[in-house]
Amino acid sequence: MPDSLRLVPGLPEDKSKAQQRTVTPLFRKSFTITRPIKSARLIITGLGHYECSINGKKPGKHFLAPGWTNYDKRVFYNTYDVTACLKNGENVIGVIVGNGFYYINKERYHKLLTAFGYPKMYCELQLSYTDGTTASIASDQSWKTAPSPITFTSIYGGEDYDARLEQDGWDSPGFDDQGWRNALLVKAPAGKLEEEKDFPVVLAESIPVKSIHNNVYDFGQNASGIVSLKIKGHKGQTVKLIPAELLTSAGLANQGATGRPYYYSYTLKGDGVEEWQPRFSYYGFRYVQVEGAGPDQIIDLKLLHNRNSSPENGSFTCSNPLFNQIYDLIKWAIKSNLQSVATDCPHREKLGWLEQDYLMGNSIQFNYDIRLLYQKIVNDMIDAQTAGGLVPDIAPEFVFFDDNGFGFRDSPEWGSACVILPWLLYKWYGDTATMETAYPMMQRYVAYLESRSNDQILSYGLGDWFDYGPARPGAAQLTPKELTATAIYYYDCKLLADMAAILKKKDADAYRQQAGKIKLAFNSKFFNKQTCLYATGSQTAMAMPLCTGLVEEAYKTAVFKNLVDSITTNNNKLTAGDIGFHFLVQALQEGGASQLIYNMNCRNDVPGYGYQLAKGATALTESWPALAEVSNNHLMLGHIMEWFYNGLAGIQQAENSVAFRNIIIRPEIVGDITYVKATYHIPAGTILSEWELKNQHFTLHVNIPPHTNASIKIPAAPTQTITENGKLIKPAHYENGRATVRISSGAYVFSVN
Repeated sequence: MPDSLRLVPGLPEDKSKAQQRTVTPLFRKSFTITRPIKSARLIITGLGHYECSINGKKPGKHFLAPGWTNYDKRVFYNTYDVTACLKNGENVIGVIVGNGFYYINKERYHKLLTAFGYPKMYCELQLSYTDGTTASIASDQSWKTAPSPITFTSIYGGEDYDARLEQDGWDSPGFDDQGWRNALLVKAPAGKLEEEKDFPVVLAESIPVKSIHNNVYDFGQNASGIVSLKIKGHKGQTVKLIPAELLTSAGLANQGATGRPYYYSYTLKGDGVEEWQPRFSYYGFRYVQVEGAGPDQIIDLKLLHNRNSSPENGSFTCSNPLFNQIYDLIKWAIKSNLQSVATDCPHREKLGWLEQDYLMGNSIQFNYDIRLLYQKIVNDMIDAQTAGGLVPDIAPEFVFFDDNGFGFRDSPEWGSACVILPWLLYKWYGDTATMETAYPMMQRYVAYLESRSNDQILSYGLGDWFDYGPARPGAAQLTPKELTATAIYYYDCKLLADMAAILKKKDADAYRQQAGKIKLAFNSKFFNKQTCLYATGSQTAMAMPLCTGLVEEAYKTAVFKNLVDSITTNNNKLTAGDIGFHFLVQALQEGGASQLIYNMNCRNDVPGYGYQLAKGATALTESWPALAEVSNNHLMLGHIMEWFYNGLAGIQQAENSVAFRNIIIRPEIVGDITYVKATYHIPAGTILSEWELKNQHFTLHVNIPPHTNASIKIPAAPTQTITENGKLIKPAHYENGRATVRISSGAYVFSVN
């Protein structure tokens, strides 16, 4: 592609670039092996994404490989051990390359247009023979290329496939490629080539259809994914598959809030039963509307769910059926949005909006080991940072949102992920290397925020996005954006001071002093000492200062009481939004008001989790009332997930602990809950917290991993008896209705009578 056609960063619209389709190319290389192979390693990348094979077989389970990045800064490659794939005689490497985020043209739905270049690939096969010699086969002009049967592909628009254009055996030995052209050498991407370390995106689950009505297939679950089609028909027949989260009143696919038109099409070759699935695009959907074929022709249609293959980290269940449903609701949103970035939704945007990475961080990390993914996101932010220090709201920044300062490009609550994520990685895993790598970025970002402040107050951004107020959800309605922006600015400085001390930097004191100045300015502007209210007194306005350390010690009790009173006075309704709800749950739990968290969420009569479920949601929705006109599979607002683990199950770590070396088990007994079981995998092993309340008898099973210790805070009064593994014990002390028992690693059963 000529440099004159580049469109980087992308734009929502452009009249001269990214207009035409690209060819989705096939590449093949035939070579001969005449000696015994000791080992063979395939190093490959394809932009935007590739699929590769050796002698017709894929060497891995990767989907949408490699992970997407700012290709001008960083390009990933993948490595496969292909020793077992090779044989004596002729062998063939086959590669097909699609667009991904590398090229998005103006056709069908597109959140943005971008043009880094046309599809391209780099490949090297490294061979080691048993006789000690080596050889390599690299992509060059000797490779052959031809168009694939994929006639259209777009990460935002779908994919078309014409099976009549298939060339059987193209990626296997014995194929005649004389009619193919030699590949062209092209200019390499500007980004540094480096091996992808994160777990790959894979097709992780196959979901069968639950029902069919009027040629609309219902899979019963809203999830990120693609279709898998098995069909029999006549040559030239085209079937169109339209995925959707919701249905219209007429029972047809409703893409009104998720990006339209998006669809897959398959043109049959007509030689019997045919099977197909898209390679380079995905969507968020529950339903598929089929056009061009009837149920009598479609032998099978499945939803193949794609997600990042980070290992599962935890599990949770309890005696409350609604809370179990809420857990599944949120987990499906987490699964659907963990790709090679943490997306906000799997359809309309597929972008890495940064605020959710830290606000939902604990909720995600209790369920999945996201160390590698979050290290990758930190690098995405480093690559996205501007010369002036701004970290934009999305990373990679594939599109420039020129919104005249509204906040879609520059909002402090979003960009602050560049400071908070390295801190979370340290607390979860003891990772100081990422902290060190990110330190210059963090410094520049905090300096940028200071440059935009007026007497240490920030007055811009999106604020508490999608809080529940009288108007349509969007920018903050109930809390001044100055409050949330300045609170997170303070928190950044506070964390940066702590990280500077850990890394033995000289500027720790300077950041503490800066944080002190922000705190004075914040309380001077927003805090009323007479009423002990912050600003409007909203849930977010009260909770965020409590959690970030902005409330002076003398006022903490009164501020917390006012927060609780305001919620109970408002019939325990949720109003905090994307930014505030995380802090609200944290503030209530830390303040000893878990019963109030239960009261707010164990219901379906007002907008919230139960309300979403009552409306038929199967994944967390973008808005509290599950509005049809916004996303119905969204990562934000799932913060109660964290409370399921560290509240109900009570799995926490001590304040100064790192990597859960010092564990706290402090289960909350609330509402009608009589049983909770949670597991959580930490670097040292798996923590178990399982409790039951039956006939006034409380039993707690815990497992503490090797090389850690724990404080077990058991709900008990001094008048009650406590046994440990059947033996009567005397707790270290009693406080706030709990007995504290200190233990080392091992399995324990505590009973209270």
